[in-house]
Amino acid sequence: MQMNMKYLKYFLSPSIGLALAAVCAQFSTLAAEPSAATAAKADDPEVAVIKTTEGTMVVQFWSDAAPKTIANFKKLAKEGFYDGTCFHRVIKGFMIQGGDPNTKDPSKDPSSWGMGGPNYTVDAEFNDHSHVRGVISMARSNDPNSAGSQFFICHGSPTQLDHHYTTFGKLIKGDEVLEKIATTPTNPQDRPDKRMDIISIKIVALSTVK
Repeated sequence: MQMNMKYLKYFLSPSIGLALAAVCAQFSTLAAEPSAATAAKADDPEVAVIKTTEGTMVVQFWSDAAPKTIANFKKLAKEGFYDGTCFHRVIKGFMIQGGDPNTKDPSKDPSSWGMGGPNYTVDAEFNDHSHVRGVISMARSNDPNSAGSQFFICHGSPTQLDHHYTTFGKLIKGDEVLEKIATTPTNPQDRPDKRMDIISIKIVALSTVK
């Protein structure tokens, strides 16, 4: 092949050679575009904007830690799965838990809260990001691979959960909202006396967050 190319260049007319050079230059430019787009995306990552009745929290994802978990969370959020749910379990100094579709209808028996999901599970992606205040992690049953849609945001620093639950991001805005929800009065079942609604969860570019 090298020999063919060596002899071929001597038989190209100047006009064909210029045209070929132009095509090569154009191809080079097109080939560089995805890299530029990837770089731009890295500079402006997607975040989750969690709008609640107590204010708005913003979560930045740890894409290196739990890619499948993050992809699932984004998918559900974009489908509106979380809109209208609530933080159904609140323990001051520990965490606030939400993401259960069973909480969408306030008239339903709250004894089912904490038992709902998207009808599928996502395998655990345990990682080295610790459970400290503001960290978001996936709720699950005794089965490590049973996470679906429910998540919790740490109010305290329950590091005993490290490598047992999948952390995947942390609050970059709205710590005061976390504080309001986490310190609201609750009943003996850890359910807030006042409903703590998740109005919506939107996935947006970081640059759009004010």
